[in-house]
Amino acid sequence: MYSLIRPALFTLDAERSHRAVLAGLVHGAPLTRLLYGRAVPTCPVRVMGLELPNPVGLAAGLDKDGRAIDGLAGLGFGFLEVGTVTPVAQPGNTRPRLFRLPRSGAILNRMGFNNDGVEALCRRLRASCYRGVLGINIGRNADTPVEQTIRDYQTGLAAVYALASYVTINISSPNTQGLRDMQGGAALDELLGQLIRSRDNLHEQHGRRVPLAVKIAPDLDDAALAAIADRLQAHGIDGVIATNTTTARNNIPERWRNEAGGLSGRPLGARSTEVIRYLHDCLQGTLPIIGVGGIDSDATALEKLEAGASAIQLYSGLIYRGPALVRECVEAIRARRT
Repeated sequence: MYSLIRPALFTLDAERSHRAVLAGLVHGAPLTRLLYGRAVPTCPVRVMGLELPNPVGLAAGLDKDGRAIDGLAGLGFGFLEVGTVTPVAQPGNTRPRLFRLPRSGAILNRMGFNNDGVEALCRRLRASCYRGVLGINIGRNADTPVEQTIRDYQTGLAAVYALASYVTINISSPNTQGLRDMQGGAALDELLGQLIRSRDNLHEQHGRRVPLAVKIAPDLDDAALAAIADRLQAHGIDGVIATNTTTARNNIPERWRNEAGGLSGRPLGARSTEVIRYLHDCLQGTLPIIGVGGIDSDATALEKLEAGASAIQLYSGLIYRGPALVRECVEAIRARRT
């Protein structure tokens, strides 16, 4: 079915098309389950102490505000991640800010954490029927002073804690000024230390321990990756998501090379896999890696797992291939295990 509607969707501006797909998922949740979800086999895996029915998840960014969570659940994902959400609603960057690069199998975005704010997200999640594994990705408001960055993450964590299966700390988007500076040195140490203390307090209040994951950029050298791996272990972080979008402009047409934003999709695939492999060597199994970036086939899904990922997430590949990609990846992973 997706192959029939994709040409029409691709005639629209990318952001308008995105909104149309989410609206369709909102109203077509029972249909998505009938057409796609039932065809996805079980392939259970345990990640961050969470039991997933299969290791193929939805990456953050596709449904920032949790509008279409029931429809997305019907596609057969083993887990969903919504967000990035900020404490206060913000419009994001000016348009146009989302672009498809079909010849490259890529998406370029400079959305800038456009979202309705954490309270609106929580209201929608409480109203949804989804009871599967849910990650909530939190970030900083664009106008928050740098010295108050940690407060934004603490606010987001407290607000989503009761609803999340796990929480992702997004410090790697290239579209919020200064955010990537949190990925190293004293800034990372202070952020992780404060959030672990906040999580411990919330654990006592709610009587449940919610795992914390950190999402990192692909544009880090080996020394920076090794330092991050060391700090994640030292602070007791539960998982790492590798990777976010890239500021590199490899393997795309000249027309797009000076366009600002983060690049995802096929051109990111090889670098994302390199990062996963290097992190896996550094971490030695002490915490799981969720692989994301350039997965558009069963072969690229298996590459991420062979590099050391315990689970994967889809976004750009889903835009180009459609919901059938979920089943294709799960079936390949299941076949590889048998």
